[in-house]
Amino acid sequence: MFTTYTIGDRTMVINVNVRLVGVYRALSGRSRTTLTLEERTTVRKAVQKLADSFSEEFRHVLIDPELEDPRPNALIIVNGKEISVLEGLETELHDDSEVTIIPVAHGG
Repeated sequence: MFTTYTIGDRTMVINVNVRLVGVYRALSGRSRTTLTLEERTTVRKAVQKLADSFSEEFRHVLIDPELEDPRPNALIIVNGKEISVLEGLETELHDDSEVTIIPVAHGG
């Protein structure tokens, strides 16, 4: 892992470690990935970048298309805590944060 710190007008970046479980692992072909994001980023931005990194099917399974929100489809954990006990999608991520994305099974 690396952190890029810059001086002046340049943006600093962080690396966020993402663990993909179940269908997300199957659709991405990976159990882990690392996202490089701008410093002071949120779970919302990380999920968007993750969705942009893989197939349209991955995006559709992760992000509810009507709500534009991943929470109906995924349990999102940051550093061992579910985001609902943090700041939700606005939870700030830091260098080497670990985000785990777990699918939620729906039935009827």
